[in-house]
Amino acid sequence: MVKLNKIYTRTGDDGSTGLVDGSRRAKHDARMEAIGAVDEANSALGLAAVALTGNAHAAAITRIQNDMFDLGADLATPGEDFAPTPMTLRIVAEQAEWLEAAMDVLNEDLAPLTSFILPGGSEAAARLHVARAAVRRAERAMVALAAAEAVNLAALAFVNRLSDYLFVLARAINAQGVGDVLWVPGASRNG
Repeated sequence: MVKLNKIYTRTGDDGSTGLVDGSRRAKHDARMEAIGAVDEANSALGLAAVALTGNAHAAAITRIQNDMFDLGADLATPGEDFAPTPMTLRIVAEQAEWLEAAMDVLNEDLAPLTSFILPGGSEAAARLHVARAAVRRAERAMVALAAAEAVNLAALAFVNRLSDYLFVLARAINAQGVGDVLWVPGASRNG
């Protein structure tokens, strides 16, 4: 259980921050970049959730936001043992599998894409696209971290599936894709 009585600690005033194992890292360290990008993506998901208030998909976004906190905890726990324990949060394969199953359900009612789509349509879909782009940034930060240190492969799979899920959900929110704004290649070149 987390209990925070005081938000400021002053321990980071030197430009470092603490990880779950007690080690300290520079705030610009690759691990901290990944954790920060996950936090940004989770904040973007919060904006999307507000736009989905009253929609059946709002609960899914809240579930995913909780998974994003799990992801942050996973990244904040360096090491090479990615098995979850009662004291160590790790992303597990089932979290990505849930996203896959949710996408399969959403895709049942969507027409296949015939063009790339512009991120927009409705406000809720636009916010989902912003969250999708933020998740992709988090994925890039995690892949950069993985080039230097061990990263949970289930966490990488989860974040990759999440951006796909958000794309599909945005299409579903846009009247099952009818409200998607199609990309018209070169449309502005002659005028």
